[in-house]
Formats: sequence, structure tokens, C-alpha cells
Amino acid sequence: MALPVSQQFKYWGAIALLLVVVLWFLGDVLLPFILGGAIAYFLDPMADRLERLGLSRAAAVAVITVIAIILFIVMVLLVVPALLGQAAELFDTAPRLFANLRDFLVARFPDLVDSESTLRQSLVAVGDKVQAYGGQLLETVLSSAASIINVVLLFVIVPVVAVYLLLDWDRMIARIDELLPRDHAPVIRRLARDIDRTLASFIRGMGTVCLILGTYYAVALMLAGLQFGLVVGFIAGLITFIPYVGALVGGALAVGLALFQFWGDWLQIAIVALIFVVGQVIEGNLLTPKLVGSSVGLHPVWLLLALSVFGSLFGFVGMLVAVPVAAVLGVVARFATRQYLDSMLYRGVSED
Repeated sequence: MALPVSQQFKYWGAIALLLVVVLWFLGDVLLPFILGGAIAYFLDPMADRLERLGLSRAAAVAVITVIAIILFIVMVLLVVPALLGQAAELFDTAPRLFANLRDFLVARFPDLVDSESTLRQSLVAVGDKVQAYGGQLLETVLSSAASIINVVLLFVIVPVVAVYLLLDWDRMIARIDELLPRDHAPVIRRLARDIDRTLASFIRGMGTVCLILGTYYAVALMLAGLQFGLVVGFIAGLITFIPYVGALVGGALAVGLALFQFWGDWLQIAIVALIFVVGQVIEGNLLTPKLVGSSVGLHPVWLLLALSVFGSLFGFVGMLVAVPVAAVLGVVARFATRQYLDSMLYRGVSED
């Protein structure tokens, strides 16, 4: 006989509260394991596909690990140093860019921007602050990713956790399924499938879209001769998961930099703008429909709210779990809505 609903609420509420407390106090400790779990979840379909091709699970994980190591080495040797170098150079160049913008405004609007105007003083102040704090911010980000020991632990523990979880992923899911409450197991399985479908569509799909578009923007802008093309492409690709924002922010940044670098060469500036137009066309008509689908179930506003709330409560770890939690809450909310629409509370007892 099943427990009364009130008792079940108490037990599940206590479990949820315990998870929040653990996340609150052990967030930094759990970071490598959350990252490792996310990587294993992302790569599990690839391992399943290799198994269907005839490889054992261990061989499939070994193939994926070797490919990941090769890609990591390429990133460390080629991409990361160039990205950090361009970011530092951009911070150092920012005051000159603001000075050029100030001179442009003075030349075009002398009555609006004179030597004593608030706008001109603000531009000077912004340029000085970017130069003063930009390099310091970059150093802080690099050093506060934790100490050197924590960074080393991340690079050691995360891959190990990811490999072990990827190796035992199917057995782990089967074991969790065995522990489900028997009365609620069918409903939990259905909700879990909906959550997995949502997460797979968003995390795997949008992650792939961000990677493809970021690479495209970076390579295309560098080929176009833009000085900080790698940084702009990285930023645009990183925030592509927010519809239109990645292209707008990246496009505005790229065109702004192109105006200062190629002033007077309007064809070159048009090429930079065209790169982002083509990127938007490719994303909207090819990448997002094919890789993400039309029914992800995570509205951008809902996603931003989850990122903001969990980021403020639990820091960086909270931002990592925000998307899965948002997906879970979204699926549960849709399930609760369907239950409500079928209930007597909504339909009433009167017959039409």
C-alpha cells in the first residue's frame, strides 16, 4: 500500500532540501564532478553509436578519450594562447579606440561634444577604466578560476570522472531505474524521457551550434583581416544560445572594431557585417532546425531567469546546474498543467 500523499511530500521535500544544502556548502567541491557528469552526458550518444558499430563500451570510451586528448592538445597549443593574447591586446587597445571614437564625435558633432562636455569626459573615463581594469580583470579570471592546485585538480579530476561515468553510464541509469518507487516509476520514467529530450535538444544541440558558429565567426573574421577576430568569434559563439543576442553582440563588436581598423574601406567593413548576416542565415535555416529542433521547451527568458537565480545563489556551480534544473522544472510544470486540465478542479462537476 502506498504512503499517504502528505507523507510522500515530506520525504521528497526533505530530499530536495538536502540537495540544496549540499549544493550550497559543497558547490566548489562538487564542481569537477558536475563538469565530468555533464561531459559524460554530452558524449553518451557518441559512445552508444560506436557500440552499435560493433565496438565494446570500453573500446568506444577509449576511442572518444583519444580524440578528446588530441583536440585538447590542439586547443592548448594553438587556440588558447592566441585567444588570451588577443584578449589582453584588446584591453590595451581599448583606450585608443575610445579616443578615436571621441575624435570622430568631435569632428562630426562639434556643438554636442566639446572639450568640456559630459559625453567627452565619459568616453575618456571609460577608456581609462578599461585599460586600468581590463588587464587586472583578465588576470583575476585566470587566477581565481581557483588556485593553481584547483586548476590542476580540474584538469585531472574532470576527465577521470567523465571517463568513468561514460563507461558506466548505461549501468548507472539501469541501477537508478531499479531504485525508483514502484508506484511512481512509470510517471518518473516518462518525465525523465521528456527531461532527457529537452536537455539533449538544448545542451547537445545548442552546444554544437555554439561551437560551429563560434569557429565560423572566428575563422571568417580572421580571414577578413579583423584584428581581434578570434576574441569576437569566441564571444559571439559563447552567447549564441540566446537567440539573436550572440549575432547582435558579436556583430556590433566586430563592426565597431572594423570601423576603427578599416575606416574609409567600406567594402572591408561590409564584409565583416556580411559574415554575421551569413552566420544568422546558416543558424536559423540549417543548424538550429537540424541540431536543436523546434520543440526544445526552454524559453530564453526562462533560461536567463534560471541562470540568474542559480548563479546568484550558488555561484558558478549554480550556473552549471541551472539549465538541467530549468528543464526539470519546465517538464514538471507542463506535466502538472496537463494533470490540472484533466482534474475536477479545472473541469468542475457540472455537465454541459
